[in-house]
Parts: sequence; C-alpha cells; structure tokens
Amino acid sequence: MTKAILTDIEGTTSSLSFVKDVLFPYARERMAEFVRTHATEPTVQRELEEVGRISGKNLSEMEVIEQLIRWIDEDKKITPLKSLQGMIWQDGYKKGHFKGHMYEDAVRHLKKWKRAGLRLYVFSSGSVQAQKLLFAHTEYGDLTPLFSGYFDTTVGNKREIGAYQKISEKIGLPAGNILFLSDIAEELDAARGAGMQTVLLLRDGKTDIRNTVHCEALNFDGITL
Repeated sequence: MTKAILTDIEGTTSSLSFVKDVLFPYARERMAEFVRTHATEPTVQRELEEVGRISGKNLSEMEVIEQLIRWIDEDKKITPLKSLQGMIWQDGYKKGHFKGHMYEDAVRHLKKWKRAGLRLYVFSSGSVQAQKLLFAHTEYGDLTPLFSGYFDTTVGNKREIGAYQKISEKIGLPAGNILFLSDIAEELDAARGAGMQTVLLLRDGKTDIRNTVHCEALNFDGITL
C-alpha cells in the first residue's frame, strides 16, 4: 500500500529545459560575482572550503570560481555547487527574474494525493534550498505546504541504493510503502533495489530509455496508485 510519494523534479514535476535553459545559465553568469561579493559570509565560506576539499587542492578564489563554473558546464551533482547555485537562484526568484516551472498535471495530482492523506517528499540533486525555492515560486503559487520533507545529495547519490534506504529511514516508513517518481531509469533502479515502488516518467515523447522493470507513465495522469 502506498503511504508516501517521493518525487524527482527535472523531467518529472518540472520541465528539464527550465533547469538547463533558465536556472543553470542564470547561476553560471553570476557565480564569479557572487563568490567575490559573499566569500566571507560563513554559509558561503563553508561551501567554498568544501570545493577545495573535493578538489584536493588549496585553491585561490579565482581557481574556486573556475572549478565551480567547470562543474556547471559538466553538469556535476556536487553538493557545494548545488548549495551555491541555490543561493544565487534565491536572489533571482525574489527579484522576479523567473518563476519555477511546474507541469499542470503534476500540480493537480500532488494536491489530490495530499488531500487523500498521502505524504509527499522531494528527492533531487539540487539542494534542499533550491527545491524549496522552486516550489515556493511557481506559476501556481506556493506549493511548499504540500510537502512533508525534502532530500538532496547529502543523503547520497541518486543512483545508489543507500540513498533511498536513508530516505526510507528518515520518512519512517518501510520502503515498500513509498512510491518514487523519476525520468531516470538508473535512479529508479536504485530505489527499487531499496524496496520502493517505482514509476518512470516519459514526458515530451521520451523513448530512448531502456526499461523492463518499472511502471511507465507519460505524465502524472498515467500514474495508478
């Protein structure tokens, strides 16, 4: 029996193009200025130090900036990068430079599932801060009250079984009572390995995914609980 739904964001609740064509370029263009302006603030300083630790080098400020931009270009799912991007996006949302994109069918079903008593959670490679910002500033208003919790790469890589085991523990439900939604088969493989139910989203005519084990849906209208 499904008691909780854990959902990915990109390609699942929200357009992949919004993240890649709006959010990523916005952060890339402003990363250098943001680091130079805020480097001495404790929350930023911690992330910059983590960049150096991950790189295994004692980096200068310019080298840290270059590393962050390189990671953006390589689409790396690295925690300090995601945290810094979230800080930059926060400013963009507040200034009204963009709104978080959400598919209408996703909003409709998330609200329906919430009313039905299901607990809703998010698991994305973007930082928890970035997730909350996106859902708080959508074309459909603030959707954050729908969710009981958010998870990012601090619990583990999205393609590793251990991450989903930790999420199950934190949620306080057996993995078999949790349904994970994503557009990435490898993520679903890991969730299934942890014992979760899974549904593969195939939005926008996506047909290049090899899948033999997961239920499939073109959008949230096709998800059966």
